[in-house]
Amino acid sequence: MKDELYRVPKLARQRRVIRRLTLLCLLVICTGVVRGQKAELPPPPGAKVIDVTPHRGYFNEPSVAINPLNPKQVVVAYQTGARVAYSEDAGENWQTAPNTMPHNYAVSGDVSVAYDNQGHAFLCYIAFDKLGTEEYWGHNATRNGIFVLRSLDGGRTWQQPSAVVEHPTQPGIPFEDKPYIVADNTKGPYAGNLYVGWTQFTLTQSVILFSRSVDDGVTWSKPVRISTEAGLPRDDNGAVEGFTGTVGPDGTLYVVWADGTHIVFTYSRDGGRTFAPSRGIIPIAPPYFHITNVDRTDGFPVISIDPHGGNGAGLLYVTWSDYRNGDVDVFCSTSEDRGRTWAPAVRVNSDAIHNGADQFFQWLAVDPVTSAANLIFYDRRDDPENRNAVVVLARSTDHGRTFHNYLWMGEPFDPNNDFIGDYTGIAAYGGRIYGVWTEERPRLSRREAAEPSHHTIVRVGIADFSSSSK
Repeated sequence: MKDELYRVPKLARQRRVIRRLTLLCLLVICTGVVRGQKAELPPPPGAKVIDVTPHRGYFNEPSVAINPLNPKQVVVAYQTGARVAYSEDAGENWQTAPNTMPHNYAVSGDVSVAYDNQGHAFLCYIAFDKLGTEEYWGHNATRNGIFVLRSLDGGRTWQQPSAVVEHPTQPGIPFEDKPYIVADNTKGPYAGNLYVGWTQFTLTQSVILFSRSVDDGVTWSKPVRISTEAGLPRDDNGAVEGFTGTVGPDGTLYVVWADGTHIVFTYSRDGGRTFAPSRGIIPIAPPYFHITNVDRTDGFPVISIDPHGGNGAGLLYVTWSDYRNGDVDVFCSTSEDRGRTWAPAVRVNSDAIHNGADQFFQWLAVDPVTSAANLIFYDRRDDPENRNAVVVLARSTDHGRTFHNYLWMGEPFDPNNDFIGDYTGIAAYGGRIYGVWTEERPRLSRREAAEPSHHTIVRVGIADFSSSSK
């Protein structure tokens, strides 16, 4: 009897231990793998990864667009310079387009690309001779401007650039930075319009400027300021920066940028002639942040739209990255009422929360045919030291409520403090998705390891959900 009295508590303790272990296993299953363990993400259907740069070099900040009139035509732009690769067979083969680099400026970059409703391709970039004072680009700025090239054959050949804005070298000129081009491909009243927004740095402030073209990119309107509040003159937290835009089915232009504490939003319902006062819509951690072994990082917002959602007006998506959880995560929010109200942020990356692994440099594209939201980002969930990154595709088919994560590029790379740019890129049409990103290639010899030169490439990832349910 005495033995039985002692045996019961012992058995109870054993049962408690078993229950705790069972709960721990369930917790790991429900929340994902712990940092440093393989995520075992599946590849997306039809996954391919192709190099589009001819060799290693200083290549980064890619942008990608799909021709809506011929979805087999795809263009990718990247820097240094304003280089373009194009494909006419849905990404199977790529060629470098000639004569896209500006010949009369020393430096060009910050590229973005778009197709309009005629199937013409447009390449937007900045060009300058020399940067001003480090990070205070408006101090001691040399001649600079923003330019747009047009291709009438889908990306094979390119015409001479048209200037959106241009400044000669003289004391006190501003510096125009980080432009982004948007095409109105809707059937609305402003179909065919082209829009460019960017940051202007002066000696005292930063503001968001805007210009539009109504003649297929031949000429551009005088730039106007659309940021109600100005930012600091430094290319860092406190500046207004990171303009992106999208067009709703009725022709409304929606744009966002970051101001250091919020995602800022405004819109134009008259083809870019006038804008509503800009306002902060989503509080965020500062958009510039430090990530180990990356030259610099930011979480600038990107906006896109599902033209079939939002009760006919379009379902707006905004995505960004910040470190509200102690490490950098990717987030998404949606609006069903033209941007008046926004849903609570959804965490896009599927690893365990607070695990110390960073996800960063996200970009967003909503498929205008399937309505699926697609994001690309760098992901370090598999590295216990939080250094090596892979590339992940996240996809939502339930209006941004949940996201499936896919491993697009599973060979981890270490940025090694080489400059991998400020952004990635993604485009989607009819279930076929193209993502573009920068990788740092390892130095293969002692000589290469000692060289100060750059060793980055630009790659294209392809996924095909056209016959998939997810």
